[in-house]
Amino acid sequence: MSVPKFDTLEITVFPNGVCEIAFNRPKVLNAFNPNAYQNWLSAIRWAKTAESVKVVVFTGRGRFYSSGQELAKQTDKNPKRGNEVKEIVDELIEFPKLVIAAVNGPAYGISVTTMALCDVAYCVPQATFTTPFMKLGFAAEGCSSYLFPKIMGHSRANEMLLMGRTFSAQEMVEANMVSRIYPAEGFREKVLGLAGDATKFSSEAVATTKKLCRDELRETLLRVNEAEMAALAIRVNSKDSIETVQRFAEEAERKRLEKQKAKQQSKL
Repeated sequence: MSVPKFDTLEITVFPNGVCEIAFNRPKVLNAFNPNAYQNWLSAIRWAKTAESVKVVVFTGRGRFYSSGQELAKQTDKNPKRGNEVKEIVDELIEFPKLVIAAVNGPAYGISVTTMALCDVAYCVPQATFTTPFMKLGFAAEGCSSYLFPKIMGHSRANEMLLMGRTFSAQEMVEANMVSRIYPAEGFREKVLGLAGDATKFSSEAVATTKKLCRDELRETLLRVNEAEMAALAIRVNSKDSIETVQRFAEEAERKRLEKQKAKQQSKL
């Protein structure tokens, strides 16, 4: 089975069976638009069935892991977005192979919530983690309303989900969301090496143990995902959320133009 190519992802399959799926829109900080969601979903489904893939590593190209939803496009009507996110989360809930999140920089929104569905997460010291759902009038997604309190504890989960607090790399380790922090220099090679070590294990043993670990929660997570997506669909189409996102997009565009102008003036 040949390795698929996507506009928004870079997929590398190494001879040992490690499959690196890298979010590859560095100019927009690896933000997700409808095409990026569809690419990610297709990549996950391909990796699930590809015999050449034993371990999957998610990471980002450039200085961000992912800045989450591309808000400049959020005001466009696109009902498929919710369906694709739901399907991505469902696939990760059911995914039979080892999945590692290699967080190489700041992470926002869906890129943070899906970390809880990965089997292991590593990050660089400079990584930060933010779920700005309340700021944008959204709602929790990626099963975070269930998994974050379970993993992080009630108070810290609410700090992130309800208060929009940005967590540092060390805080995420303390909250049991990240296993270890590795230096930025050589981070990719380090994580790929750890993933390579895991490919030496029996794929059937990994799949069996993953099933045992998740069986008790599988139906719950699928129900939570469905409920979250239904609530999110209502929120993103609400008047207050649309107005908030519009203001956010306008402010971001203003800052971009100011930065561009300053750069042009510096060249004169």
